[in-house]
Amino acid sequence: MKRYFFDIREDDELAVDEEGILLPDIEAAEIEAAKSLADVVRDRAIANRSRQVTIEVRDESGAIVGELSLQRAARRH
Repeated sequence: MKRYFFDIREDDELAVDEEGILLPDIEAAEIEAAKSLADVVRDRAIANRSRQVTIEVRDESGAIVGELSLQRAARRH
C-alpha cells in the first residue's frame, strides 16, 4: 500500500492534503480522485463558487502522479 495525497486546486487557490490515504495502486487513487472531484464540484456548484476545480494526486515522494479537472460553464437563457 502506498499513501496518496489529493490536493484541491480551485481557480487560483490550492488546498494541500496533508494526511493522504493508503491505497493499493494508482488506479485506486484515480478512482478516489474522481469521487473527491465529484463531491467538490457538487458543493461548489451549490455555493456558486469556482469556475475550475482540479484534484492533483501526489505520491509519497511528493510527485504529482495524476490530475482530474472539471471546468464549470453555465449559460442562462
